[in-house]
Amino acid sequence: MNIKTVRETAREKLKGYCRVCPECNGKACAGEVPGMGGMGTGASFKNNVEALAAFRLNLRTLHSVKKPDTKCKLFGQELSTPILAAPITGNNFNMGGALNEEEWAEAIIQGCLTEGSLGCTGDAPDPAMYNTGAGVVAKAQGRGIPFIKPRELDEVPKYLRRAEEAGAVAVGMDIDAAGLVTIAVGPKTKEEMKTIISSTSLPFIIKGIMTVDEAIIAIEAGAAGIVVSNHGGRVLDHTPGTAEVVSEIVAIVDGRIPVIVDGGVRSGTDVLKMLALGADAVLIGRPLVIAAYGGGAEGVALAIRRMTKELKQAMLLTGCATLDDINLNVLS
Repeated sequence: MNIKTVRETAREKLKGYCRVCPECNGKACAGEVPGMGGMGTGASFKNNVEALAAFRLNLRTLHSVKKPDTKCKLFGQELSTPILAAPITGNNFNMGGALNEEEWAEAIIQGCLTEGSLGCTGDAPDPAMYNTGAGVVAKAQGRGIPFIKPRELDEVPKYLRRAEEAGAVAVGMDIDAAGLVTIAVGPKTKEEMKTIISSTSLPFIIKGIMTVDEAIIAIEAGAAGIVVSNHGGRVLDHTPGTAEVVSEIVAIVDGRIPVIVDGGVRSGTDVLKMLALGADAVLIGRPLVIAAYGGGAEGVALAIRRMTKELKQAMLLTGCATLDDINLNVLS
């Protein structure tokens, strides 16, 4: 199996939902929600890609780095790479249904495990979709992170219990899905988040932080980690790209909890840029949709392995021996 074969297979299986463009930049699929596009004009999706592309890397080769190390630790887990799979679900209405929810979750979780990473599973209007993902995490001895939509407060506990039963390493909520109209969801106050977070024994991750003030709220509510994300540009048109805001959020968090970021990451050099901006790890979405549809778990593993190799090469050529060495000096 190779990347070319994976992409060709994915293009056939995703026909009408994702064009598997040479450059995944949100231009061809603008407004295609449901589907794989960005909301409205697609500006938020495009901003993610363009903001990251605007950064340049400083080439350095007069140093002692020979074999860069991409290992990291996240939520008590020793990982071989800081590249994780984002929580995605809704195969039937977003991706055409060539994979069912269990096949999708298996591809993501097992592909990530093969490469020493972690995969996330998602939530959708039908609770069975969340439960299917959590079940796959359970079969993987808990090596995965289920994410819950910002459901009504009295609904959330049963979803938390399912994650706990699965033995998940952590659980999260993609608060950036608060505007969806297909499910009873909505924004949460700090007190509501405190109630949710205090009702589980698992580390709790809040995904969808795009401002400094909400990063502070997340910490005060007890979050064990945050994800800087605009939901892949799929919920609100004309937001900044995540690469534009992650540094100021990292600064205010000041190491108290991990800061993960997603949005527009397409290569190992993109990963390096996000880490240089201060992120502890990245989540990958659309590229792993293509990988899973084109090659199942093997395709996902191949994509993560390729990006990790690219990250190592970029570290070698910027003088970074470990992830801790990656900082703003890498960027031009």
